[in-house]
Amino acid sequence: MITLETLLSRKQDKKIQPQITQLKVSSFTICIGADMENDEKVIRRALIISSSISALIALGIIITLVLLGGEEQEIMVDEAEVTGPRRSELVVAPTILLTDITSQSGIDFSHTNGAYGSRMLPETMGGGIAFFDYNNDSHQDLLLINSTNWPWTEQPTEGTSSKLYRGKGDGTFEDVTEQTGLDLQNYGMGVAIGDYDGDGWSDIFVTTVGRNLLFKNISGNRFKNVTRSLGVAGPEDSWSTSAAFFDFDRDGDLDLFVCNYVVWSKAINESVDYRLTGLGNAYGPPTDFAGTNSILYRNDGSKFSDVSENAGVRVANELSGAPVGKGLAVHPLDVNGDGWLDVVVANDTVRNFLFINQRNGKFEESGVSSGLAFDNSGSATGAMGIDAAYYANDERLGITIGNFSNEMSSFYVKRGQDSVFSDNSIVAGIGAYSRKALTFGTIFVDLDLDGRLDLVAANGHVEPEINRVQSSQYYEQPLHIFWNCGDSCSRTYQPASNSLNPIKFVGRGASYADIDSDGDTDLAITQTGGSFVLLRNDQTSQNHWIRVTLVGKPPNPEAIGAKVIVYAGGTEQTRSIMPTRSYLTQVELPLTFGLGTASSVNRVEVLWPNGFKDVYKDLTINQNHIFLQR
Repeated sequence: MITLETLLSRKQDKKIQPQITQLKVSSFTICIGADMENDEKVIRRALIISSSISALIALGIIITLVLLGGEEQEIMVDEAEVTGPRRSELVVAPTILLTDITSQSGIDFSHTNGAYGSRMLPETMGGGIAFFDYNNDSHQDLLLINSTNWPWTEQPTEGTSSKLYRGKGDGTFEDVTEQTGLDLQNYGMGVAIGDYDGDGWSDIFVTTVGRNLLFKNISGNRFKNVTRSLGVAGPEDSWSTSAAFFDFDRDGDLDLFVCNYVVWSKAINESVDYRLTGLGNAYGPPTDFAGTNSILYRNDGSKFSDVSENAGVRVANELSGAPVGKGLAVHPLDVNGDGWLDVVVANDTVRNFLFINQRNGKFEESGVSSGLAFDNSGSATGAMGIDAAYYANDERLGITIGNFSNEMSSFYVKRGQDSVFSDNSIVAGIGAYSRKALTFGTIFVDLDLDGRLDLVAANGHVEPEINRVQSSQYYEQPLHIFWNCGDSCSRTYQPASNSLNPIKFVGRGASYADIDSDGDTDLAITQTGGSFVLLRNDQTSQNHWIRVTLVGKPPNPEAIGAKVIVYAGGTEQTRSIMPTRSYLTQVELPLTFGLGTASSVNRVEVLWPNGFKDVYKDLTINQNHIFLQR
């Protein structure tokens, strides 16, 4: 019989003790075990490693709470006592005004996961989101990936198709699924968007439990299945998750990276026969399933070629030779500033990968040496979603990874091109608040247009009845929004209240786009086995902004991989054109830069994927600017 402790930790050796002290901070609750020796060690080690004043303050708070010990108790603490600010007591996190407009948007979508009691692992994973402009009308359209019912359940598959909605630019959408040829009946997972053939129309790659699918965009009218002729279906018994179009060899066209999760089948799932004390049959952890290899496809023009082995993206156990990876999320980015895109992969319960581009068609896996492989306690985590950004508007690159419950979300930071990453989750301000949540989709986005990237996390457990056996855990969980306080606070991120509380979700994918053309960025959340949620951003800051859309030269007209730097108000904001973020998801291509109270933009620099740079000046604020590669 598998015990509750195994489900909660996703590790066989993790000890969860029964006595719990709850520290309530605003609308969040931090679980700090009075006898949770392992949890205390994790936090203490992270604080020691950080060796900062902020970390020492946090350590003191935690030690004080642990010393309370003994009986279960609830302590009410003012938010300022825990989160700061220490440098400026006048800084207050704003309330983020989000309005659920799903019912009035024209979107009617509910995810089908086929959960009818057999507890198949894919049922826990949910489906992806893609905001993109499929018909080139400058409005963001929306693709929602659906799964379906299992054939052995004899449940109907009708009505379980993925859905494509045409955006009208005013926050409303029209279902165009059937007329565009995307009425799919499969167990879909994730999505990648990219113009693989450079004809100026965005194409679609869909990952599934089974063979994957590639659809060519025919002039914005319909999509044609070209999977077989292009050679990107993958093995029939594979389980693919997140995917990304990017140009790894700098030949101009877009290549394709596909994450594969675990070796899975109905028979394997049934042989695991995972059971939980108090619940019986339950969803088993990925530790019960063998790892597998992700795939790198090189774009050769008329077809794609699997170059995974030669490129060095297959990672094997040194002793057994078995594949190590259990990939759930991928994000291409230039980690070392050499102009070549590297790849970060978030792996579930095994070490994360960082593939450094060697500029010769090969990668070197450097997750351990770079500091990205493990959390601040030296452990692999149940890693789900991923995003990266220059979150402090300086040389600090941050990579955030959402993890399983009772594991803090990771927040890896490095300064400059040659340094290594350290997990600064506690010091950054998200550690304790994210520890109780099970985070899937996670994205950097400037919700209040103050010029600083906030952090959004979509949360939700995998076990529907988890609360029956642990009162501190819930299947549905609140959306977490961390407001970027900047250098005014001792911790960069502070939990911000939002107008959705106390609404909770079984969150999976999280994405963003300006759906109503008002300049700020709106949010979208998918739920596994539940309804899609569209959240309009109704922020009232009166802050200024600009949006930047790049048009590159063929064969990469979307300019994926380009970098944009905006100089305004004495700050420097750096962003990349890379839609693959979060979990199973794509975000919009246009970049939104909040300007705060700045009334002008000094200049905008665009570093195109081929290395050439353009500089633009005298730009009007509060409007979209389209830059064409020369």
